Amino acid sequence: MLEYYLLAVIRIILMTLALFIICIISILYCLLRPFHRNNVYHTATFIGKITKLIGLEVELRVPASIKDIGPVVWMANHQNSYDLITHANAVLPGTVSVGKKSLKWIPIFGQMYWLTGNILIDRKNTNKAMNTIELTADKIKKDKLSVWMFPEGTRSRGRGLLPFKTGAFRTAIQADVPVVPICASNQEGTINLNRWDNGKIIIEFLDPIHLDDTSRDSLRSKVNEVHELMSTKIEQLSIEAATYHNK
Repeated sequence: MLEYYLLAVIRIILMTLALFIICIISILYCLLRPFHRNNVYHTATFIGKITKLIGLEVELRVPASIKDIGPVVWMANHQNSYDLITHANAVLPGTVSVGKKSLKWIPIFGQMYWLTGNILIDRKNTNKAMNTIELTADKIKKDKLSVWMFPEGTRSRGRGLLPFKTGAFRTAIQADVPVVPICASNQEGTINLNRWDNGKIIIEFLDPIHLDDTSRDSLRSKVNEVHELMSTKIEQLSIEAATYHNK
C-alpha cells in the first residue's frame, strides 16, 4: 500500500520544499523593495512552475483585447488549494490579490504574501470589509494596479461555479476600471498525485467588461450575466481539457 502512494508522498514533499524555498527567496527579495507593484508577478512566476512537479500542464490563453490594457479587476473561479500553483501561471505584471487578513500569520507563506504587496481584508468585520472596497479602489487608481479577486468568495470544490458576491464588481466601479473574467477548466478530482501525467488545465482570459451603469438592479443583472458567461466558458474548457487528458 505504501509503495502505491510513494509517488504522491514524494510529490508532496517536493512541492512543500519548493514552496518554502520560493517564499524565503521572495521575502528576501521583497525586503529590498517591499510592496513593489511587480513583487506578486515575479513570485507567482516561480510558484507556477510547481505544476511541473505534479505532471500538470497549464495552457494560458490571453486575447489581444487585454494586452497592455492597464489597471483592471481580474475575476477568476476559485476551485481548491491547487489554485495557488495553477492560477500563478496567469498572474500578469502590476497585479496584486485580495486575501484574508489571517493569511499574514501563516509562517513564511504569510510574510511572503504580505511583503509582496497583496491586500489583506478582515472578512469577519463587515464594516472593515466595506471600507476595503474603497481602499482597494483607491489603490488601483493611485498605484495603477490590477487586482485579482475571487467573486465566489470561497472554494467551489467541485460544486460548479458558485454564486458571485458583488464586492469585485463594486470595486471595479469605484476604481472606474473594467473587470476581466478569468476561467480555469475543472481541476477538482482530476489531479491525482500518484499519477505521472495529470493532463492539462486551461486558463483563458475573456474580453474586458465595462460597468457603466451603477444602479443596484443593473449591477445584480450584470453580475448574473458575467456569472453565466464564465460558467459556460468553464464548462467548454473543462470538456476540452478532459479530451486532451484522454488522448
